[in-house]
Amino acid sequence: MNIQTGQGNITLRKLIAIYSISMVTSLPGLAISPILGKLETIFSHSSELQLQLLESLPSFIIVPFILLAGRMSLYFNTRKLLITGLAIFFLCSLVYPFLNSLESLLIVSALLGIGAGLVIPFSTGLVADYFSGSYRTKQLGYVSAITNLTLVIATLLAGFLAGISWHLPFIVYCISGISLFFAFCLDKKPPYEESQHQPSSHPTSYGWLVKIMLFYYLITFLALTIPLNLSLYMHNLRLGNYDISGTLISIFFLSMTLPGLLINRILSILKKYTILCSMFLLTLGLIFFVFKTGILLLTLGVILIGLGYGIMQPVLYDKTASHVKPSEATFALSLVMVMNYIAIITYPFILQGIGKLFSTDSAYFPFILGSIISGGFTLFALFRHQTDFFGDNSLTA
Repeated sequence: MNIQTGQGNITLRKLIAIYSISMVTSLPGLAISPILGKLETIFSHSSELQLQLLESLPSFIIVPFILLAGRMSLYFNTRKLLITGLAIFFLCSLVYPFLNSLESLLIVSALLGIGAGLVIPFSTGLVADYFSGSYRTKQLGYVSAITNLTLVIATLLAGFLAGISWHLPFIVYCISGISLFFAFCLDKKPPYEESQHQPSSHPTSYGWLVKIMLFYYLITFLALTIPLNLSLYMHNLRLGNYDISGTLISIFFLSMTLPGLLINRILSILKKYTILCSMFLLTLGLIFFVFKTGILLLTLGVILIGLGYGIMQPVLYDKTASHVKPSEATFALSLVMVMNYIAIITYPFILQGIGKLFSTDSAYFPFILGSIISGGFTLFALFRHQTDFFGDNSLTA
């Protein structure tokens, strides 16, 4: 079975390989979250910093290795780089369940971060290699949806396995074995290297790329307000128990998934208003939390924030890929994708710093801050919708 790509056809096995890689990108750190409380008891003599590193170390390691993999893709065989990263990731997944010391867990977590960092740029880079035009936009939407859906399923599975044994949640990392198996089906050389030899007409100025990177950081920062603050928000305001907050977070990730499945249809409807509408959804969703409304409106708020973020994610990937030479797409995408992990790393420090500045540690302060930032940027988008938002026609639908 062959699938149309816009520049030829691709086999189903290659398409499965691309989809399976996007499953791996959401996994690092997932297994630690549901067992962190247990690990505090098991490793009672360990410092709080060591325990926190178990959850955050992969993200810290991932950042430089995403950039390294993106840079290396300009000079080395991309399939070899991908298989190397997947092999490291899969081997870590096999070793994890047998570890019994905190030190060994930290070492393997660092190796997992290296493997993930080498893999992540190719989750979108391969789509740029094999697809073009509206076909690429559609497939990037699917990749984004698969990433978010995997996050939901893997989180629920890790939580269930944690109830049986603290070793078992690490099994979710074995999903990388599927990606490793299918990675051998990919071409040694991407199709563009064989079919596209004409000089590039793409812009030489990369100011648009910096703007896309900063915008991706901004919307990720705003979206992180839900998974990182919702439980404490609902507990302090007595709006429900932890089970309800967990359900809302799952709904949030599911709502991020839906736009990716319909991204071309969404773009055909919203056109140049895509950013404005996405930011409006984010802002409205956050405002529902500021006014401490009931569960029904909070659920709607979670859905709106997820939809706003879910629309922009594949669009930014697509516009990044469309503005560089095919051979540079993976590197450019790595620069954009790394902003997601930088946002995750910096969010707690920025929030804590601003909270101290205003002498508050209120549970709903993050939602107030997010509403102000998002509202201000929505107004900015409103006045810019008649012109190209990022320059160089980078975000015209």
